[in-house]
Amino acid sequence: MGAMANGPAEGERLREAVRERYASAASAVTGLGVPAESVLPTTCAGMSCCGDSTAPSACRTPDAPADVSHDLYAASEVADLPPAALLASLGCGNPTALAELRAGEVVLDLGSGGGIDVLLSARRVGPTGFAYGVDMTDEMLELAAANAAQARATNVKFLKGTIEDVPLPAASVDVVISNCVINLSADKERVLREAFRVLRPGGRFAVSDVVAQGELPEEVRRSTELWVGCLAGALDEGAYRSLLAAAGFESVGVEVTRDYTAEGAGQANGASGERDLTGVEQGGGRIVSAFIRARRPAR
Repeated sequence: MGAMANGPAEGERLREAVRERYASAASAVTGLGVPAESVLPTTCAGMSCCGDSTAPSACRTPDAPADVSHDLYAASEVADLPPAALLASLGCGNPTALAELRAGEVVLDLGSGGGIDVLLSARRVGPTGFAYGVDMTDEMLELAAANAAQARATNVKFLKGTIEDVPLPAASVDVVISNCVINLSADKERVLREAFRVLRPGGRFAVSDVVAQGELPEEVRRSTELWVGCLAGALDEGAYRSLLAAAGFESVGVEVTRDYTAEGAGQANGASGERDLTGVEQGGGRIVSAFIRARRPAR
């Protein structure tokens, strides 16, 4: 079901593969060491979890118009954000809109990357609220901090850590969001338990993620490239619901927003179409992006 890798060593290998790919994406945006033109095409084809008939945000050049954001964010939302936050956006949804954030709330973004969803959350919760982002990649944390400074956002903080071991106290946040990151974890059960732990009673879990429906072929599940590309690690929808319930959540809902399998690899992964979804279709399954909602009980 893609919930856990086979043993700690395999889990650590997958984590390092994800870290390396996201570090490359951050370096491409910031120009640290690797020219953007040599990395971004690979990033779009092999790692970005987003997809649309327009180019994913990570595939755009820095001078591309901000309203080309593959329909995930309204142009008015991102018009005044730092361009680097848009270029580093590798998500598959807009969890900040899904979560219906309110003034004064404390938000945590699991796998915050370049910080786009943290910055949008901070704006939504206002000066009396706060937005945290946790990420394991130094390059992304550096980029996110620079983006926050450029945006003059004072109610944000980026923390180094993993989504399996969140560096925040129990019952410290009102909302947990994430944008196409949980599927990358080799221990999703632990991620969901951590989300439950940091939420206050009555707190909300509202994430965008890639989800599998039906069986995925074993060769897909075993592929490191497809794992870091947000396919091989996708939880089955039923397993997602079960793990959320086992962690203690209630009111679990899964809303499909995009069917990548039906669209085919070429359209779903930018112009290059380097990720082949034919094997998924032949196995009778499909890969979708979805909004996943749940709530920690009030008592």
